[in-house]
Amino acid sequence: MDTYADAVIETLHGVTITLDVTAGAKRSAFPAGYNEWRKSIKCQITAPAVGGKANRAISDLLAETFGVPRTSVEIITGHTSSQKAVAIAGISRSHALARLCAAGT
Repeated sequence: MDTYADAVIETLHGVTITLDVTAGAKRSAFPAGYNEWRKSIKCQITAPAVGGKANRAISDLLAETFGVPRTSVEIITGHTSSQKAVAIAGISRSHALARLCAAGT
């Protein structure tokens, strides 16, 4: 559980997760590793970084991983960058870390 701890911050409404995104990957994967330098969780998506397709794919993948509706996932910074901060409403930090560990195995 400690692997992803620095990338997940508890907020009033849920959690904020720092992502390091690779768009146009061969397959979608989350979590796809951890970037120690940036303290961010790696996320790979097959969608290209064109016209918001990658951001929609990230929202879908995170909603599925954390078992929340897509409307609970919001990209708050990094809309046009590979570095993103994503808010996920309605879950606790411990729940998020447990889901990340389960998905990462």
